[in-house]
Amino acid sequence: MTSSLVRLVSVALACALAAPASAELLARKDLSLATALTIATTAAETCKAQGQRVSVTVVGRTGEVIVQLRGDNASPHTMENSFRKAYTSRTFRIPSGEMVKRLKDNPQLGAIHLTNVIAAQGALPIMVGTDVIGAAGVSGGVTTPESPGGVKDEGCVKAGIDKVADQLK
Repeated sequence: MTSSLVRLVSVALACALAAPASAELLARKDLSLATALTIATTAAETCKAQGQRVSVTVVGRTGEVIVQLRGDNASPHTMENSFRKAYTSRTFRIPSGEMVKRLKDNPQLGAIHLTNVIAAQGALPIMVGTDVIGAAGVSGGVTTPESPGGVKDEGCVKAGIDKVADQLK
């Protein structure tokens, strides 16, 4: 073999190995405004019917706010808290109440110190199959001895997500 043929074969082989194995675009589903709004309004109405004054936040795939509602007479802090719950749920792909359990199991959990992360029940991930496409969080449910506020908040979120379950396939 001549040296130029060897170089040519070497260059071709190097190019073949350097090319990506698969250069396909990602196909994914994202929350629409209409779907996020249905989740938020259903969650807010469910809590209102239970006598709760809450705020609701729905975040998308990257944790960005899509919809945020503050119910009549809801405390000012509930806006931020509903966002932080939703953000935590989306970021870790878990119900936000699971972060409470993780923190109890490991008090040194560093993730709890990340911006917008909170260990508080009241948010659920929004999923299509196993893909988390967002999360919804509620804050403001009144705590009673029989029922912590976070349980009520989470129940309202579940009602909102259940309302659009047929769209999450």
